[in-house]
Amino acid sequence: MGIEVHTEGTAFQVVFSGDFICFSDNKTLESLYALLAKQKPQRIVAFDKGVEKWDSSLLVILFDLGKYAQMQGISFDYSDMSKGIKGLIDLAFSVDRKPTPPSYAKQPFLAAVGDWGINLVTSTQNGLIFLCDVFSSVIRFFRFKAVMRGVDFLFALENCGYKAVAIVSLVSFMVGLILAFVGAVQLQMFGAEIYVAALVAIGMTRIMGAVMSAVIMAGRTGASYAATIGTMQVNEEIDALKTFGIPVMDFLVLPRILALAITMPLLTVLADFMGMVGGAFVSVILLGVSYAEYWNMSVASLRLNNFLVGVFHGWVFGIIIALCGCYFGIKSGKNADSVGKATTSAVVYSIVWIVVATGIITVICNRMGV
Repeated sequence: MGIEVHTEGTAFQVVFSGDFICFSDNKTLESLYALLAKQKPQRIVAFDKGVEKWDSSLLVILFDLGKYAQMQGISFDYSDMSKGIKGLIDLAFSVDRKPTPPSYAKQPFLAAVGDWGINLVTSTQNGLIFLCDVFSSVIRFFRFKAVMRGVDFLFALENCGYKAVAIVSLVSFMVGLILAFVGAVQLQMFGAEIYVAALVAIGMTRIMGAVMSAVIMAGRTGASYAATIGTMQVNEEIDALKTFGIPVMDFLVLPRILALAITMPLLTVLADFMGMVGGAFVSVILLGVSYAEYWNMSVASLRLNNFLVGVFHGWVFGIIIALCGCYFGIKSGKNADSVGKATTSAVVYSIVWIVVATGIITVICNRMGV
């Protein structure tokens, strides 16, 4: 195998002969490119002189010659090469290695508003249908007709029960600590450090314990629900359940909703306690309040209505988290990207609806004087 170079006028002729199998003569190639740079031809022509066996090393040489010709703004003629070689070189030059981003036509304003309205109505309709299906499943459960395995319920209860105690305790302790520290900055100005205990006790039991527990569980358990059910959607396991005539709501959604509805009030109580412990840490260590004083003020500030309102918040938040996680898992597409989007949507919508529910419950409780 070899490469011969001829110059004819302004044309630079490169003749390939013999078999090109694993061609690695770097000196020949360096001489070829040095001669090209020296002569600066107006045209490069490649000739096939009895090349029968060849591999990608020949294609690499031809491709480099073509790229050189493009950079110099001259023509490159390889029409004399064999049909197979020409086809591969044509393919190599036809690939767009830097594809231009697709251009999207901007919709008119009215069309965009119409699409938004249609999507909103469709999403609302799907959500209401899902809620009706869940309600029917709950009714079947209380009538002892739900197709739900006890082991699935126990597994869900375990996942959102004692396994969440550590993270809820830690975060609630830090929230109580921060709440006490922020309150102490102002109360110290009036010599009323002892009222930090009342501030933390009322704040944690009425709302903060439930909200912090819900945010933690939305990111931990709600995302898990969406990812698990979404993966089942990808693997067509949900289609298999439907084929066997097993109600998806009973089998997948109901045990998860029941588990969170049971564990969230308990986690809320734990968060309340750990928040008060965090407040005690600040009061005793930084403010010099005795344990007995802090305990007595906390007990005196606690009210049953505040405690029950906080527990009710936790129960509502648990149902919201389970509904969002299961809904977006079931509505997930059948690819990995859709599962990721479903998981993200479950967490985002859970937190949004937690905030909305907090506002609604707060307004109702204020109107009722609770």
